[in-house]
Amino acid sequence: MRGLFLTFEGPEGAGKSTQTRLLAAWLEQQGLAVVQTREPGGTRLGQAIRGLLLHQDAMCAEAEYLLYSADRAEHMQTLIRPALLRGEVVLCDRWLDSSLAYQGYGRGLDLAWLRQVAQGATLGVKPHKTFLFDLPPEVGLQRFEGRDRLEREPLEFHRRVRQGYLELARAEPERFVVLDATQTPEELQAQLQVYLQGLLAEAGLGADTRLHP
Repeated sequence: MRGLFLTFEGPEGAGKSTQTRLLAAWLEQQGLAVVQTREPGGTRLGQAIRGLLLHQDAMCAEAEYLLYSADRAEHMQTLIRPALLRGEVVLCDRWLDSSLAYQGYGRGLDLAWLRQVAQGATLGVKPHKTFLFDLPPEVGLQRFEGRDRLEREPLEFHRRVRQGYLELARAEPERFVVLDATQTPEELQAQLQVYLQGLLAEAGLGADTRLHP
């Protein structure tokens, strides 16, 4: 696939959604074809699944993960893979690492089983780079007024999630870029843009890659 698949991860309140949106605008200014999406909810089916995941009162951890996997399969088949085949840059706010951190480290599900299910859902496609916005949960959770089902989990749950993210990053240092999310949005965006300039050059994607109609 000729495109570039970039994912953005982090605990609640880390600011990754804002940074993804800003980076998409910057990349488009460079003349690149960009697809900005999120998980769950990047497709019509995903929007319905998102409502269940974030606002359903209760569900077992296995059901929760399988709903994320259904969203992920539809997302990959109908949006992400086609964009990569067209040579576009895909920016995805959360991907498989979120499930490994939240349902694996947070809920205690077996990581090997999570990865086995994910292999089919993702078609084996991995992000080229994953940007992890690291932030203590005590700080991130204070940035919300209304909270969804996951954000209302106890502080200890969110601490396990953060630790899970950091362990995933240590296991794959060639894929993860860990950023200090206590910085200002402007500082974070400047770092991302500098990093992306080098990454785009390596991938052969530059200003001559024009936006698709």
